[in-house]
Amino acid sequence: MWIMTVDQQDSRRVGDRVGALLDALGAETSPLAAAAPRGVVLPFERTVGDEVQAVLADPALVVALTLHLVRLGGWSIGIGAGSVDEPLPASSREASGRAFIHAREAVEAAKSRSRTVPVAVRGDDPSAAAESEAVLALLGAVVARRTAAGWAVVDRMTSVPGTEPPRQEDAAAALGISQQAVSERLRTALWAEELAARPAAARLLRLAAGPRDDGAAVEGEEPA
Repeated sequence: MWIMTVDQQDSRRVGDRVGALLDALGAETSPLAAAAPRGVVLPFERTVGDEVQAVLADPALVVALTLHLVRLGGWSIGIGAGSVDEPLPASSREASGRAFIHAREAVEAAKSRSRTVPVAVRGDDPSAAAESEAVLALLGAVVARRTAAGWAVVDRMTSVPGTEPPRQEDAAAALGISQQAVSERLRTALWAEELAARPAAARLLRLAAGPRDDGAAVEGEEPA
């Protein structure tokens, strides 16, 4: 299981943004909109102060949400990978288990001013957690540096489940630019590289959670 604990940065200066974040996470542009039903065990909710938390069962969704939060900016993102005490209560505020402890340690680490990308991972397998953190930090750096022009094309090229994959010529027509310009913006945005690296980050998060007692496959992954 994966716990995401997300804490607002500079809340005294900018005010409480938790309500706006929860609205953004519920929007059609959020990775949660395309998530499989089993991917979200307990949805994001305010836990204490200006912090939100969710319990997730799909490491690929964790990756997508992490990058989405980096794009939004202003949040420290802690990811805990490991076991939880079951049965889970209706609210993550009342839940417990190693994954929750890892998430608390991770979000505190993510607040370090020495981090270029405010993301940290802690897990039952510390080595895999460190490796997943490194890959997520690299992906986060790509996302954080992407320009508005790059995002305009990337957003047009992002696949929506159940629909045909977007075509560059359609994106070009919608944006009023040439197909060559679309290709150039995608290269500059490192879109293909991000897509290629996301599964690696998800697999490392899976390993960071340690072995599953029931031997079941995680959402989005094949059984071992």
